[in-house]
Amino acid sequence: MASADLDQLRSAVDGGFDRAVGDLKDLVRIPSVSWSAYDRAHVAASAEAVRELVAGTGLFDEVRIEQVNDEQGREGQPAVLARRPARNGAPTVLLYAHHDVQPWGDEALWRTPPFEPTEVGERLYGRGASDDKAGVMTHVAALRALAETHPDPDLGVVVFIEGEEEFGSRSFGRFLQTHAETLAADVIVVADSDNWSTEVPSLTVALRGNVTFRLAVRTLDHASHSGMYGGAVPDAMLAAIRLLDTLWAADGSVAVAGLTSHDAPTPERSEEQLREEAALLEGVQPIGSGSVLSRMWFQPSITITGMDAPSVADASNTLLPEVAVRVSARIAPGQSAQSAFDALRTHLEANAPFGAHVEISDVDLGEPVLVDVDGWAAGEAQGAMAEAWGAEPVLQGIGGSIPFIAQLVAQFPEAQILVTGVEDPETMAHSPNESQHLGVLRKAILAEAALLARANARPVR
Repeated sequence: MASADLDQLRSAVDGGFDRAVGDLKDLVRIPSVSWSAYDRAHVAASAEAVRELVAGTGLFDEVRIEQVNDEQGREGQPAVLARRPARNGAPTVLLYAHHDVQPWGDEALWRTPPFEPTEVGERLYGRGASDDKAGVMTHVAALRALAETHPDPDLGVVVFIEGEEEFGSRSFGRFLQTHAETLAADVIVVADSDNWSTEVPSLTVALRGNVTFRLAVRTLDHASHSGMYGGAVPDAMLAAIRLLDTLWAADGSVAVAGLTSHDAPTPERSEEQLREEAALLEGVQPIGSGSVLSRMWFQPSITITGMDAPSVADASNTLLPEVAVRVSARIAPGQSAQSAFDALRTHLEANAPFGAHVEISDVDLGEPVLVDVDGWAAGEAQGAMAEAWGAEPVLQGIGGSIPFIAQLVAQFPEAQILVTGVEDPETMAHSPNESQHLGVLRKAILAEAALLARANARPVR
C-alpha cells in the first residue's frame, strides 16, 4: 500500500479510536451470556447495540437481526447480518465476530466489576472486553475508517456477528445454510484469535479441535456406610480416579491409543516464558514432551473441567454410588473429531476398573482446522499487519478450538479463511479479569482497515 494511503487510514483510525473504545465499553456493560441458564434479553440487547453500530458505518442499505433454530429445534441466539454487494469485479470480504460472552464466574475473583469496563494502564478490563466484543469493534472501526477514506468502495462487505459462539455455536450450521446467499464471500475474516505479543501480530493457521462429554462412573445401586463396607467394596470415586488416571502417561502427555499428533515446526518458546504466561506455581513442572508450542498446538490434550461429587463441606462417611465428570479433549489438526471421540470411548470402556459401569453422554464435537495460506488474501493480510504493527506477523497455531471454522470451510469451500484477533498472552479470555490491550486494539483496527483497502484495490473477477 502506498504510504500516503496508509497515512490516511492511520489518521482515520486514530481520529476514531476514542469513539471506538467508548462503543466497546458500552458493549461490555451488556452481560450477553448466551448459555441457556442466562437471560436471553441481554443477548438480544447486545445484538441490537451491534446492529446500530454496523448500521452507523453508512456502508449498508440494511442491517438486520436474524436467528434460526438448531438441528434439535432449539431457538438460536440473535446474530447481526448485513451485506454490501461488490461492484466492478471487486472481491467480497465477510467479517465475523461474536457478541456473546462467557459467564463471569465468581465475582470475588475480579479486581474490577466484570460488566463495568475499567481502564487500568493500557488495558481495558471487563467480561467480553476482548473476547470478542473487541473483535466486533475491530470490524466496526475498520469499516468506519474505510468509509472515511473510500466513501463509496467497490469492495463487497458482509458482516456476520454471531450471538452464541460461547455456547457452542449450536445453530451455526443451520444459519449458514439458511443465509448462504447473503454470507457468500471470497474472503472470510474471523476476528476471534490472539497475537504473538502486544508488539507482534499473528495470523492463526492451525487450531485444535475439541471433544467434550459427560462421563459417569457407577459402582453401587445406592450409597453405603464407608466404615461398614470400605476396604471390600469399590466406591465410584475410587473407580473414577483410577479410570481417569489411565488417560495420561507419567509425564502428563495423553496416553490414549488412536489420538494423533500433527507434525509441523513451531517457533521457539521457552519453558520460562510458559511458566510466566500460564502462572505456574513455584515448583510445579510443565507436562508433556516435545517443543513447548507443539504440545499446545499440535498434540492432543485432555482436561477434566468439572466434577459432580459432594463438596468437602457436605461430605459424609459414605461410599459414593456414582461420580460424574466433564471431559474436555483437544484434538490435533489432521484428526477428525469423530475418530478422536471413538478412541476416547474405546479407551474408557476398556479401562474401567473393578468392572465399574461407565456411561458417556452430552457429547460435543468440533473439528480441528489447518488454514491454507497460499491465497492472495493471506498475503495481503500479512502485508497489512506488517504495515499496521511495524512487525512481521507470526504464522501460529492455537491450542484452543474454533470449531465453526470447519463449518465455514464446508459451506464455502472456495473462500479464503483468515483467522485474526485482538487478544495477547495477558488477555485472560474466559477467566476473571479478562482485559483488552488498547494498543493492540488500535493496531488490529488499522491492520483490518488496510486489508480492506488492499482488497478494494484488487479486482478478482
